[in-house]
Formats: sequence, structure tokens, C-alpha cells
Amino acid sequence: MIDLHLHTTASDGRLTPTELVAHATASGVRILAVTDHDTTDGFDEAAVEAARLDVLAIPGIEITAVERGRDVHMLAYFFDRREAAFSQFLAAQRVTRLTRIAEMATRLDALGMPVDVHTLLDEARRDTGKSIGRPRLARAMIDAGYVETTREAFDQWLGQGRPAYVERAGAPSEHVIEIVHGAGGIVSLAHPGRTQLDERIPALRDAGLDAIEVYHSDHDVEKTASYLDLARKLDLLITGGSDFHGEPAHGIEPGASSLPEPEWRRLLDARGLHGGR
Repeated sequence: MIDLHLHTTASDGRLTPTELVAHATASGVRILAVTDHDTTDGFDEAAVEAARLDVLAIPGIEITAVERGRDVHMLAYFFDRREAAFSQFLAAQRVTRLTRIAEMATRLDALGMPVDVHTLLDEARRDTGKSIGRPRLARAMIDAGYVETTREAFDQWLGQGRPAYVERAGAPSEHVIEIVHGAGGIVSLAHPGRTQLDERIPALRDAGLDAIEVYHSDHDVEKTASYLDLARKLDLLITGGSDFHGEPAHGIEPGASSLPEPEWRRLLDARGLHGGR
């Protein structure tokens, strides 16, 4: 199986990079990408475990762009992690995340649900490669006894339009594409069925979008077929993965959504399209 959408404790996953690779391998995954939010901090550790278990791990990332106040997640692969503009952009993204979490915690406090985020924020400030987001805040709400699951936290308090929600400030999708291309990578629109910006995909293709994530745990058979057809019509590459975070309530395991081998080969053939390796 090929799973190009996995998260670790470097962002909002529940497993360390070593644990993630071991778990994914035990689930039958043989090619994987660690795609933490706005950070590649977990890759080196994951690569060591992947080599030990004789599976292929490639660098990946899930970068958050902003469209009209909404999060738009862009997956990237085959980039140079050390390219200066790329590294600086990600560092700024992580600082924005810290500010947003602090503001949301303030709103929760005003709603009578104080949570201790100081430890979390201090940890992220010490380890500047670490990326935090709303799922970590949701877990703090669970620990405090306000909600039972992360889904409940998002549906009632942290999701868009909910009382503690704070709009993200960030780069538009076109700028994310430009930054990733500058680092030699290719860009895929993550889980389009969740993002629901189908009308924007042709314009993003014209701006350089390379692929869309056709295979995803949120996509049923009908949505998968629809996005596969759209990708073919727009001459876009195809990516896929489980979007595994290790959340027990989600019930999603690595490999739950797998990229077909021929599409993986097309991605490999496209590697270096923008000067990458």
C-alpha cells in the first residue's frame, strides 16, 4: 500500500515519527510520506525507522493556505527542505499558528472553559520546528473535561463559525504553490471533498497546481470517481492517503486510503518538474 498523507507528533498526530512508521508498516504500507502541518521536523526520525523496516519514506508536508478566511490544505512532495525561502515561509506559518491558538484559548476562557495552553505554547516556542494547531487545543479541552472527543470540540467550539473559532491569517493558495515550486516540489490540493472549493481548482491548475488528492479517507466511491475524472480533464497528477492522525475516535488507520501504483509511478516521473530531485 502507498499512503502519502500521515501525521506525527511533530504537528497534530498522536504517534511519534518512529511509532508512526512502525504502525504504518504493520498495517501493510510500503511507501509513505510524513505530511505534518507546516513542518518537516518529523521526517529525519521517520526516515531512520523506515530504513530499518525496509520501507520507503519520502519527505512531505501539509501547508495551510487561506481562501476567504478558510483553511485550504496543500500537500507537497519532493521539495528541498533546506531551500531558504521555503524554510523561512514555514517558520512564519508556525508563528502564526501559535498566535491563533493563544487567541482561541482566550475565547474559551471567556466562554467559561479555561484550558492550560501555556505548556503547549512554551514547548512549541522552544522547539521551533514543532507545529501546533486546533487538534492539540481540542485535546486540552478533553483533558479539562469540557468535551469527550476532538470531533465534539470542533463541532461545538473550535470549528469554523463556532464560538471559539479564530480565522487564520495566511498566504493564498497561489503563493503556497509558488513557494513549493521554488523549493523544487510538487503541490497537491488535499482532500478536495472536505475543502469544497471545486470551482477554484481550474484556476489553481493555471497557477501551477500539480495534483489533487483523489484518494482520501473522506472520499466515498462517488467522490473518488468524480475527482479522478476532474484530474484527468485538467491533466493533473493524483495523490492519495489516509490522513491518519492516530485519533482513536476517527477509526482511520494507515493505508485506509491508498494511492494506486500507476499513479505513484506518474508522481515519480514528475519529480524534478520544478527543479527538485
